[in-house]
Amino acid sequence: MNLVDSSGWLEYLADGPNSSFFTTALEATERLLVPTICVTEVFKRVLHQRSEDAALQAVALMRQGMIVELDFALALSAAKIGHEKKLPLADSIILATARAYQATLWTQDADFDGLDDVQFIPKEKLR
Repeated sequence: MNLVDSSGWLEYLADGPNSSFFTTALEATERLLVPTICVTEVFKRVLHQRSEDAALQAVALMRQGMIVELDFALALSAAKIGHEKKLPLADSIILATARAYQATLWTQDADFDGLDDVQFIPKEKLR
């Protein structure tokens, strides 16, 4: 299974410099996990930067994967992981979800760099 975090989705949707890094994971929708926190983050960012129609189109793509709700057990796991790894809340939920489903996490978020079962690529800086 694969899980692409919000930064990867946004990079892919914007056709940014690292978009091809995420293509294989995102286009294999039968093996793609999508935490609801990622839906929230992507919808909010696209809504802010573009429009509601663009945001709805983005989350329609996300719905092609398996949507994973934040339940009680996952919330507790995220809290523990966040505490242990010193991660922000959303990152804790994303990592807990990946681990719960034994998925590879694909990201360009430096908070995940060096963690097990993470495919990381540094985000290219704008010049």
